[in-house]
Amino acid sequence: MRALVLWADHRSSNLGVRVLAAGAAALVEQVHPGAEVVHLHYGSGTAPTPVGDWRRLVRSRVDPREPLRDWLAGFDLVVDTRAGDSFADIYGLRRLVTHSLLARMATTVGTPVVMAPQTIGPFTTRRARLVGRRSMKDARLVMSRDSASAQYARSLRRPVDVESTDVVFALPRPTVGTTRDVVLNVSGLLWADNPHVDHTAYRRAVTHVARGLLADGRRVSLLAHVLDSPVADNDVPAIKELAELLDDGDVELVVPDDLDDARAVTASARLVVGSRMHACLNALSTGTPAVPLAYSRKFEPLLRDLGWSHTVDLRTAEDPAGAVLALARQDLTDQVDETLARADELLGRAVVALGELG
Repeated sequence: MRALVLWADHRSSNLGVRVLAAGAAALVEQVHPGAEVVHLHYGSGTAPTPVGDWRRLVRSRVDPREPLRDWLAGFDLVVDTRAGDSFADIYGLRRLVTHSLLARMATTVGTPVVMAPQTIGPFTTRRARLVGRRSMKDARLVMSRDSASAQYARSLRRPVDVESTDVVFALPRPTVGTTRDVVLNVSGLLWADNPHVDHTAYRRAVTHVARGLLADGRRVSLLAHVLDSPVADNDVPAIKELAELLDDGDVELVVPDDLDDARAVTASARLVVGSRMHACLNALSTGTPAVPLAYSRKFEPLLRDLGWSHTVDLRTAEDPAGAVLALARQDLTDQVDETLARADELLGRAVVALGELG
């Protein structure tokens, strides 16, 4: 069995993308032990032809000299992650079209495409809806990671085959001692000007959270979940700037070496407060309570389906910092076991469906 995982990279500076890569591979491994899993993402150099430009993909479909078609035909299965939340047009139509063209090419050469558990939509234009519907109809199996996505798929007249959850719950759970108190993940995406939330309000809220925790006598560790790189979207500058604002020598700055290290960090905490969804999912999947600071639709439905009701939405909360601090003063530990049991149940649906493909 050779499986190709699309749009997830186990070497990405974004540890959420690494989660998708490792989780998708773990999902395949549960169904096909010993499978060879290849990952393909922007600039990974895995494919014989660059896949980040939709125009190049169009040429590859019609030019017999292009080797991409034969390369895709060499796999038994394509697992399309769409980077978790890119099966939408929130990042622009170009990304949606590029991802969809590559999946379409795999389908046309006879390799079955499975849409891994992911967020579906929103599509805000007619063209995007047409592209999205076509991709789902082409796929042999479509899985959502939340019920809102499943409902959205029904509105596009291609219901999902499985309502599951995020593949992070397919990863092994590290066993480490509780050596940290509150781990606060600060998002470099939201710290700078961005299309999701008012970045000045975000900076103010996160700073108030950190100062409030310190005032409550809590120990605070600032976590980068997107590592330092030439790409502007990374968390390291953000946690450094916040540390300077706090001017507290006891605040720890944590920049993980890799995904395993990040999961060990979340497992070592009493509580994780995170602006990156997978920082929170890494926490919950390692047995640590998490308070997500949501900035898009992908957060709340997924967590609600898991029975976790402690999301603070930056877009709608009147006092997000106050809401976080109120939750941080509660003991949420006992609720995590129920969430993990629910996650295992939901992910089991994906395993069964993938196994039934043959």
